[in-house]
Amino acid sequence: MNAKIWLSSPHMGGTELDYIHEAFEQNWVAPLGPNVNSFEDDLKTYLNENIEVAALSAGTAALHLALIILGVKYDDEVICQSFTFSASANPITYVGAKPVFVDSEPETWNMCPKALETAINDRITKGKKPKAIIVVHLYGMPAKLNEITEIANRYEIPLIEDAAEALGSTFKGQKCGTFGEMSILSFNGNKIITTSGGGALVCKTKEQKDKAVFLSTQARDNAPHYQHSEIGYNYRMSNISAGIGRGQMKVLNDRIEARRKNHQFYLNLFENFEGVTVFNEPNSDYFSNHWLSAIVIDEKKAGFNREQLRLALDQENIESRPLWKPMHLQPIFESAPYFGGNVAEELFKNGLCLPSGSNLNEEDLERIKNVILSFKNS
Repeated sequence: MNAKIWLSSPHMGGTELDYIHEAFEQNWVAPLGPNVNSFEDDLKTYLNENIEVAALSAGTAALHLALIILGVKYDDEVICQSFTFSASANPITYVGAKPVFVDSEPETWNMCPKALETAINDRITKGKKPKAIIVVHLYGMPAKLNEITEIANRYEIPLIEDAAEALGSTFKGQKCGTFGEMSILSFNGNKIITTSGGGALVCKTKEQKDKAVFLSTQARDNAPHYQHSEIGYNYRMSNISAGIGRGQMKVLNDRIEARRKNHQFYLNLFENFEGVTVFNEPNSDYFSNHWLSAIVIDEKKAGFNREQLRLALDQENIESRPLWKPMHLQPIFESAPYFGGNVAEELFKNGLCLPSGSNLNEEDLERIKNVILSFKNS
């Protein structure tokens, strides 16, 4: 059996251990320390905006704190993109609020502005004006930010960007993660850079960051003894994990370049496949890091479906994955309101994510190519 080709595996740059050794030498093996501060500064510099960054234990933790800081409470409603991973929606339930799901549009696969506005007006009519909007930049592709930010501003609803998959992506030259009132990043093991596990909250003010740090360190009041006036969480990133992040930031641009090169490989590979469309930027306003490359298969034109191709790759020890199953189709959220058509459902039915790691080598790509061409010709 050939070695496993993963969908998206961690890719170290070589300097991460330097920062980890430094932390051990200084005995900063705790959820605070110079690596945490420096990693936050590195992210601020990279995002190149007037923002603040709090390094946390996960992107999910960042989203949870964003909702708390924005004042979302029990029985409130939050609009969320349906076509996403469950971590985009789960924190809504952590604060006792209720998700309202919105369909995608076919160009970016992200939140449909028309369905968003329909949802807002429906909830207002029912006396439940949403307290926040969570938009996701799926697979690294920026959402239609012009339209979505305009709607959020017009209705005075805070926008939260789930940029977990989109570090390095831009819309009209501005980095994803800097458009919302708050944004979240993820450094999970499969992301474009990793801290093993980890995430960050990107916010607009120092006060918001300070609140996030306070809540993420068990909300301990300023007293000589342990006193707590608010519920807190153990969400701060450790100094060890942040050291990995500092090393990873040095190779972030290389990782983006490699992922985009993989994307071009798939564009070339499927160029003459009838019925197969590679997910691509709609126009030059969009720059995707192409964290994952994905295709949509029209079975009638292609003569095969997504599952048949996935199984053919799996048989050769090559990992691929169906696109996200929409949240409004998940058993846990089946009673939640949903607005839109069937764009997300069709993408889930016909779409496939392909191996996209920045550590894929030429031999790996050749294997993938040969398996796909053999499958097509079989």
